Amino acid sequence: MQIETLYQKYLSSTGVTTDTRNIAAGNIFFALKGDKFNANKFAAEALDTAAFAIVDEIDNADWKNKYGERLILVEDVLKTLQQLAGYHRGQLKCPVLGITGSNGKTTTKELIAAVLSKKYKTYATKGNLNNHIGIPLTLLAIKDDVEFAVIEMGANHVGEIASYCDYVRPDYGLITNVGLAHTEGFGGFEGVVKGKTELYQYLGTYKGKVFLNLDNNILTERASAFGFGVSDINSVIGYGTLPGAWCTARIKENKDFLSVGCVEDGKEVVVRTNLVGEYNFENVVSAICVGKYFGVGIDAIKESIEAYVPSNNRSQKIQYGSNTVILDAYNANPSSMTEALKNFAKITAQNKVVILGEMMELGDYSVTEHKKIAKAVSDMSLTKRIFTGSGFGFLKNDPAFIYFEKTDALKDWFKQQQFENCYILIKGSRKNELEKILKD
Repeated sequence: MQIETLYQKYLSSTGVTTDTRNIAAGNIFFALKGDKFNANKFAAEALDTAAFAIVDEIDNADWKNKYGERLILVEDVLKTLQQLAGYHRGQLKCPVLGITGSNGKTTTKELIAAVLSKKYKTYATKGNLNNHIGIPLTLLAIKDDVEFAVIEMGANHVGEIASYCDYVRPDYGLITNVGLAHTEGFGGFEGVVKGKTELYQYLGTYKGKVFLNLDNNILTERASAFGFGVSDINSVIGYGTLPGAWCTARIKENKDFLSVGCVEDGKEVVVRTNLVGEYNFENVVSAICVGKYFGVGIDAIKESIEAYVPSNNRSQKIQYGSNTVILDAYNANPSSMTEALKNFAKITAQNKVVILGEMMELGDYSVTEHKKIAKAVSDMSLTKRIFTGSGFGFLKNDPAFIYFEKTDALKDWFKQQQFENCYILIKGSRKNELEKILKD
């Protein structure tokens, strides 16, 4: 079936889905398959509710007679989903901002969306739908009355961001930072830089604009390599602490929460966030910069950022009895782990406890990077140092640390402790599910 024909069916549908558990009447169901699942087998079940099912295998020969044109056979369901998303993107009139980076993508996306929503009808990536399936679904959820779209793009190998740009076609781009993350797929730090800056490469080719952290020398050099003049406001909107930045800001305070001071009409405006840690500074100032560039007033920018409260286990500051907990259990890599530890070390408290889970997808870098983190923790003044996951398995018999192979065992131990008036950092990759230790 031609994409143009399928697009007409999409326009008359109630939306698209890839999950039989949340099909709404009138949806188009895309039967994706992977190494451990094959949704083609559930096409008939989907068609009990969906208007159409897109498949690349027909599990039962009787289905064609039973469902007729409602069962649409294509060569590759995933590719068809991406092509449909790209076709829809071509019909949208709103500008699209693409965001990627090793750390802070989601927080930055949420802050920018909150700021832009003060002036524009804005649609932003929901949750963690930032991969080869989630991004097409995000694009297809954008209605024609949307005035601004913010698309988060994750990646764990070279070429991935470039492939997303083929159908996201961003007009603007922002890379939060580059660090040691997903090195198993990227093959090392240089691979991370190459992969993430594919966004710059696309924007350079198609005359887009970049929001650039001028404090980040690596990103500044890579942007220049792709033809962006750092001082050219027609292609680069710079932000950071440097006086020459289009949007300048500084850390005003970093005690309980981060406060940022930004310059507006020669005066400093202080934005008091609900975010923990200096590492969130670049996320906040990027949102201020984007908002200012697109004409959102500074008062509205301040209001939207100050109203944002992190969720989903991302740098959440919560009370657990008499204890204060920084829960940052959504993800972790050597870069974000190091920054979290640096910030925690600056906190003044008598009883400080660190609970860390292993970092995933590091490949050949895994042993070295986990040992670096353990060394950093050993050098800190702490009441207890607790680790879980096979990445930290070398600490099993070290009396200076408390080690658990699995999070469930850590949870059982944690519940038996009498932590009182402690400051606790909990951080690890998503696979560890460290948030479970706080739940009953």
